[in-house]
Amino acid sequence: MPDKNKDDEVNAERMLEAALGGMTPHEALIQASIAESADSEARAAAAAKNRERALKLLEAIEKSMG
Repeated sequence: MPDKNKDDEVNAERMLEAALGGMTPHEALIQASIAESADSEARAAAAAKNRERALKLLEAIEKSMG
């Protein structure tokens, strides 16, 4: 059985290396943090744009009501 455990460890290590794409674990964490930051900036920009559209729509509704 020790050979099976060793094979499992080697396979797990290979899968981890493949998943990291040649990056160290530290580099992978940095990249994930950067991606998360960019995603949150995109969400904030979308929210601001939606807010602007809602205000324009509200203004149009108020004008039409006289």
